[in-house]
Parts: sequence; C-alpha cells; structure tokens
Amino acid sequence: MTAGLSYPEHGATQHGPLPAGYHHLRVEVPVGHGRAVLERAGEAITTFRMHRAAGVRVRAGAASAEPGVPVEVGLGVGPLRVTAPCRVVWSTYDSDRIGFAYGTLDGHPERGEESFLAELRADGSVWFAVTAFSRPARWYTRLAGPVVPVLQRAYARHCGRTLRRLAGGPSTSTPCS
Repeated sequence: MTAGLSYPEHGATQHGPLPAGYHHLRVEVPVGHGRAVLERAGEAITTFRMHRAAGVRVRAGAASAEPGVPVEVGLGVGPLRVTAPCRVVWSTYDSDRIGFAYGTLDGHPERGEESFLAELRADGSVWFAVTAFSRPARWYTRLAGPVVPVLQRAYARHCGRTLRRLAGGPSTSTPCS
C-alpha cells in the first residue's frame, strides 16, 4: 500500500503529528448540520465527486477511496495541465468521520500527504477538514516558493465551498491556522 510513495511519513494526516520539514496546512469549512449532511458530504469526498465538481480532473483506480487505490489529479488546461499521481493511504467510514488521504508518488509536483474529511461534531454540525503536509518535489514548485501554500489554501477553501453545495449545507466558511 505505501510502496512507491515519495515521502516516508505515511499516514501522518490520520494519526499526527504532522512531520517537521514540510509546509503544514489545516483548513476547516462548515458544511451543514446533521447525519444526512455528513453522509452526503462523505459520499462526495470518497467518490472523488467533490474534486470533480471543484473543477479538477480525477482518474482513480476504483470508484471510491480505499487504501492502495491509485489516483491521478489534473489541474490546469491543455498544455498547462499539471498531473499529480497519488495513492490513497488511508480511508475512514466511521459514524462521525468519513474521508481519506492520498500520498504523493514520483512525478507529483509536491512530496507529502493530504486528507479530506467530513466530521460530525458533538453539536451536530458537519465540518470539512483538509489537513496536509508537503514540500516541493519539482523545479517549478521550488521556483514558485511561497505561492504554492497560498494556492493550496485557496484550493482547500474552494473544495469546502463545493462540498457545502453538494451536501446541502449553509453558506459560511471559517479557515483555521
């Protein structure tokens, strides 16, 4: 399952702490309220529907996120499209948490891991959380320097807004850290 990943800290987005030497990202967006919203959000996350609805091309080796499933994410248009090969490193389908993380493979512009999780909290609210650690793996991501984390944060927020629409929740968002 972890063979071929381009970083050694497999699963750190699930168990923490996030490893040193990487840029850390944590964004949380409220999605709605109640179990039905959690289930709709979890389905959209784990079937890659959220990513596709956010405008990302996704090719996955299975219909849903399970450990070991290869995933290729494509961002951009035409000759400016960047492809990012990944593999699902963990998934969870618990009563209060549904989601997964993928880790980077050789050829990805970054090196690290990113998780996408819908969480039902004690007050009944449902939140979308993106947790990631990454560092540049290609010349162009090294050259882009501090712009990459800004783009990653913007993408995570965009995914949250997309998920809120797909799951039928409210229209506010709150980024963390």
